[in-house]
Amino acid sequence: MKYPNTIEARVWGRYALFSDPITRVGGEKYTYPVPTYQALKGIMESCYWKPTFTWVIDAVRIMHVVETESKGIRPIRYNDGTNDLSIYTYLTNVEYQVQAHFEWNLYRKDLAKDRNENKHYWIARRMLERGGRRDIFLGTRECQGYIEPCVFGEGESAYDHSLSMPLGVMVHGITYPDESSNQMMQVRLWHPVMEERGIIHFCRPEECPMIRPIRKGTGKSFVIGKTMQGCDDLEKEMNSDGMAGSLHFRI
Repeated sequence: MKYPNTIEARVWGRYALFSDPITRVGGEKYTYPVPTYQALKGIMESCYWKPTFTWVIDAVRIMHVVETESKGIRPIRYNDGTNDLSIYTYLTNVEYQVQAHFEWNLYRKDLAKDRNENKHYWIARRMLERGGRRDIFLGTRECQGYIEPCVFGEGESAYDHSLSMPLGVMVHGITYPDESSNQMMQVRLWHPVMEERGIIHFCRPEECPMIRPIRKGTGKSFVIGKTMQGCDDLEKEMNSDGMAGSLHFRI
C-alpha cells in the first residue's frame, strides 16, 4: 500500500464483556481486564469493513481504571428452553483509545478490483465521524458501545504513571479460513503487557507465539455489484445522501 491508512478512535461504553473462554465452560462469563485484539477488530469492522481488506490493530490505550461488576443473568438452556441462573462479570465505565490500520486481504483475489486505497480510507473516516456504520458492541451484544475520532495518546489515562503490567496468557484472536493460506480456522494466544501510560501494543496475528488449529473451512464468496457493494458504488451512495463532499486525495 502507498499510505499507512491509520485510523485513531475513542471507544467507550457503560459495560464491556471480553470473555475469558476458560470461565465459560460452566455457562458463566468472566471478562478479561482489557479488550482482546479480536474484540477491537470487530469494533473497527462495525465502524467500516469490506472483505477486500483486513483491519490490523496496532495498539490500545486503557483510559479508565479497570473495575468489574457481577450480575445475575437468566440465560435460556439449550436442552429444554427453560431459564438458568448464571453470573456474568462485566467491566464498567470503560474507555479506550484504539490505533488501527487496514491492509488488503491478499487471499481474496476475487476482490482485487475493489482495492481502492484512497476511497476505502476516506469512507472509513466518514463512518468513524458518524459513530460507525453499524452498532458498536463492547465484546458482547448487551454491551452497547460508542465510537468517535480521537488523537491516540492525548488526554489523561488512569495508568499514566503506572509501571508495566504483564496480563498473563490471553486470547489474541481468531484467524478465519479466508484470512489464511491453508483455509484453516485457528485460535491465537499471546502474553500482553500493559506498558507505561496504559498502552498495549499488539503483535501481528502471524507473530503470535501460540496458534492452535480448529478446523478447515472455506471463505464466503462475494461478487462485486451482486453480493457486495464496491467502494465506488458506496461512495456515490454516500454523496447522494449528503454525507460530506467528494473524497479527499492524499499526497
